[in-house]
Amino acid sequence: MNILNQIFTNQRTGNHTPTVVSRTDFQRDFDRIIFSSAFRRLQNKTQVFPLPGSVFVHNRLTHSLEVSSVGRSLGSLAGEFIVQNFDKDLDENSKIFYLHNLNNVIAAACLCHDVGNPAFGHSGEDAIASYFEKNEKDLKSKFSEKEWADLVNFEGNANAIRVLTHQQNGKDEGGTQLTFTTLASIAKYPCEAIAKKKGYINRKKFGFFQNEKSTFLEIAKATNMIAESDEPTIFKRHPFVWLVEAADDICYNIIDMEDAHRLGIISTSDCENLFYEVIKDAKTDDLQRVQNKLKIISNANEKISYLRAKVINALINKTLEIYKKNFNEILQGNLNQGIIDVFKSESKALQEVERFSIAKIYGHRSVVEIENAGYNVMYELLNHFIPPIILEKEQRKSYDKKALQLLPQQFIYENVSVYDRVLGVIDFVSGMTDNFATDLYRKIKGIDIGMTM
Repeated sequence: MNILNQIFTNQRTGNHTPTVVSRTDFQRDFDRIIFSSAFRRLQNKTQVFPLPGSVFVHNRLTHSLEVSSVGRSLGSLAGEFIVQNFDKDLDENSKIFYLHNLNNVIAAACLCHDVGNPAFGHSGEDAIASYFEKNEKDLKSKFSEKEWADLVNFEGNANAIRVLTHQQNGKDEGGTQLTFTTLASIAKYPCEAIAKKKGYINRKKFGFFQNEKSTFLEIAKATNMIAESDEPTIFKRHPFVWLVEAADDICYNIIDMEDAHRLGIISTSDCENLFYEVIKDAKTDDLQRVQNKLKIISNANEKISYLRAKVINALINKTLEIYKKNFNEILQGNLNQGIIDVFKSESKALQEVERFSIAKIYGHRSVVEIENAGYNVMYELLNHFIPPIILEKEQRKSYDKKALQLLPQQFIYENVSVYDRVLGVIDFVSGMTDNFATDLYRKIKGIDIGMTM
């Protein structure tokens, strides 16, 4: 179990000079994310329901804060378990890390797990990938096989690594300059795009663009991630990833239901019954106490909020139980399921929550409308910027140059490969908030004409 001493490091991207501060390196990660513009932009990115509405629903920022809160609890509990059970294998530095800093790592990783997601949820990802797919005939020859795989499989997880580590024009090296430990903890799919393969938990999607491959190899080496293949590059998941993933799964499974209830999409009785059954299946709570509390609360929203809190607590406890049971497999990167998926396979109630969510929430007309609109907005923005950026400077006509004048300087990379230039455009478009993307789309399409600041 000496591996437990080798899977974390305070080494970070960019400037590695150690500084003396009152916070630990891992607390500093959390704070750096909080103050970053990429995190701030999440406040105006769709989680599920259109923003803004008459009822306040979750956006990517509030979702990330809640995931981080759950992640902190999981990190604390997992850290205590590791120290209690592997005390003899741990050096003093490791004991301090697991008892006092694993919670900070998981909280920070949860906080930034969505920073690579574009506007309009998954439809934004689809728009970016399909832009290249639909224009394959004109574009594919300009890229290597691996570069092309990055573009036609565009992925928010891989983009998160880029957002957090890439040095933009005129900015400091190392991006947000997080520790390699926090970055390893968000790498759900630690492989390159060409290696993605369904049926393998670490290869369902991909985790880094070719541009960030050398950075990712540094992260993997510093945190002792287990290599599965050098060509193509594939690693097994880092042991902390399962905790970050579980925190995310707990929150979106449950909180989307609460939002749908507040919007009147699902009834109080349906929501109450589903939540209660999950608590029952988890077998981690006093059901009589829950029933007594529900009799006291008469307000429907408050009743669902109470049950949501109890469900999250039950799933945290269940996650820890499964993490402990499968710890050796997780440590070796061999558990081929997410922790909540392990529980879901034995919980009919959680299966029903998923089925109900797909039928009643994700298929709701307002959600489908925003997905359609978002897809078209993102696609057309790429269609405005990609054709001129792939041209060499001397080939650009005046209208190409006008289009590129709308790109902020930090996203324009000249005298580099077409791939690097295109990634600059994707950085700009994927970083947009829903509102900014919509406003720019309306302006370049001539729907809104006039000066706005």
